[in-house]
Amino acid sequence: MPAYSTVVVGTDGSDTSYAAVTRAAAVARAHDAGLVIVSAYHPSEKDTGPADDVLKEEAHLVHGWTPAEETLRTARDHAAREIAADRISTSAADGDPVDVLTRAVKDNAADLLVVGNRGLGSLVGRLLGSVPGDAARNAGVDVLIVHTT
Repeated sequence: MPAYSTVVVGTDGSDTSYAAVTRAAAVARAHDAGLVIVSAYHPSEKDTGPADDVLKEEAHLVHGWTPAEETLRTARDHAAREIAADRISTSAADGDPVDVLTRAVKDNAADLLVVGNRGLGSLVGRLLGSVPGDAARNAGVDVLIVHTT
């Protein structure tokens, strides 16, 4: 089996996503691969109420570009503990996390996608789909789902 050359990992700024970033960086180091850290964000910071808070948490979206930039900076710091900084790139894009991740896989010719398992067993995940589950079905490359919860 050939080694991985490019690893993409998603982060939403949560502690669990940073655990996935750290694991992805370790895998990238082991394969002498590049690491692309990706964050999906939503430009609107509109809060529609308490019920929406639960959906926001499960939607894995960072609200606004500035929080996405901060999320990526923190994720890069986590990754740099495992892999040389010159092997790390970051990207943020407006959109659904699964769409952003699968686009990043294609745009970077990645051969491994790493995601955390948050959302796999949740009620919202069962009703609306989960980022790890949907990414595994749509990525078109190997997917490592890191146990982070």
